[in-house]
Amino acid sequence: MNWTNICHMEDIPVLGARVVKSDAHGDIAIFRTSADEVFAMHDKCPHKGGPLSQGIVHGRTVTCPLHNWKLQLESGEAVAPDVGCTKSFAVKVEDGQVYLSA
Repeated sequence: MNWTNICHMEDIPVLGARVVKSDAHGDIAIFRTSADEVFAMHDKCPHKGGPLSQGIVHGRTVTCPLHNWKLQLESGEAVAPDVGCTKSFAVKVEDGQVYLSA
């Protein structure tokens, strides 16, 4: 995998997100949980395209700000009863730096 250094972990708010622009994939939201886990997915809800980076992070899910769809951060899969998926991306943290493979 090709890893790109995105930012320092502290640049992502706890229970929040940071958006990264990608020529190949469009906007990618990088999320940070309360347990300092980091996940990445398209910044677009599969329902109506809402900006997931502006949603509420709780546990390992994010709630879309438009219509309250919940998506699993690790896979991008919608939580039942909703159905759909947004693309997730590999992300890792080393020495406080966040790396993305997209």
